[in-house]
Amino acid sequence: MKSWLLHALLAMVFAGMTSVVAKMGLTGISGELGLAVRTVFVFVLITAFALVVLPKDAFGTLSGHNLLWLGVSAVTTSLSWIFYYKALKVGEVANIALVDKGSILVAIMLAAVILKEPITSRILLGGGLIVAGLLVIARK
Repeated sequence: MKSWLLHALLAMVFAGMTSVVAKMGLTGISGELGLAVRTVFVFVLITAFALVVLPKDAFGTLSGHNLLWLGVSAVTTSLSWIFYYKALKVGEVANIALVDKGSILVAIMLAAVILKEPITSRILLGGGLIVAGLLVIARK
């Protein structure tokens, strides 16, 4: 198995777990407070991870370009998490997670337009199946 696929599958499993355990953690508190607490944990864990696995000189390789686009990514991630937690507080995990995964359609379009990545028939079919799933869930 290619390493990118293994990492993507592990990300999928942990992302799925994240929604369920987050919903459990929101019992009796607001989505905003839950998100703030979760984000503190993420910051600590990712910082510790970086300090362990990165060579000491890695931070010196950061450019303004890196900081700009990673900063923009942080803003979009934060907005995604804010709205995800608002939805998670009041909705069903399965429905919210499926709608959230519709973000792949946005990623496909942006990757094609901005990064010039090809949209193959395989990608179109997979994206179409996701849209079909979203429509099934939305109809109740």
